[in-house]
Amino acid sequence: MYPLIRMAKTYFLFRSAPRLPLLGTHVSHHMCWPQDIDIFLEMNNGRVLTMFDLGRYGLSLRSGLSEVLKTQRWGVAVAGSSTRYRKRIPPFARFEMRTRGVGWDARFIYIEQSIWLGEDCAAHALLRTCVTEGGRMVPTDRVIEALGQTVAPPPLPAWVSNWVEADATRPWPPTTS
Repeated sequence: MYPLIRMAKTYFLFRSAPRLPLLGTHVSHHMCWPQDIDIFLEMNNGRVLTMFDLGRYGLSLRSGLSEVLKTQRWGVAVAGSSTRYRKRIPPFARFEMRTRGVGWDARFIYIEQSIWLGEDCAAHALLRTCVTEGGRMVPTDRVIEALGQTVAPPPLPAWVSNWVEADATRPWPPTTS
């Protein structure tokens, strides 16, 4: 089940929080509850991705994107992701999640997210996201304009552009044999 209580908590904590630019860093704090763990007694990798959903929701609230989505009747989709898991998150561990936009191109907004146990990074993800309208992608320049910003896209960090280029070589649809 999707963690609706955590989503409501995110809304109530951050709906009136200071605004952040889309490329700002949203920080939130969480705990690994028993319903988050798998048979190895650590946070399930799928639950880590769900926690990242909550981090993007917090960033969208603080950047004003949530308001724009509601006004324009737009949606948001994850169009690709790459996640590294490096440290186990045990039950009842408290952790910090950081979410920030790293840039955009004509079609996608790239989001970086990480989960920290003290000074140690437990998980790190790069996501390619898009805004949708009627099942089609909304060009990012239109999204940025709707946010009331007139900034040009910043250059993507090399590790992000390398991921974008590498992913473009991936066969689609995947081979079945």
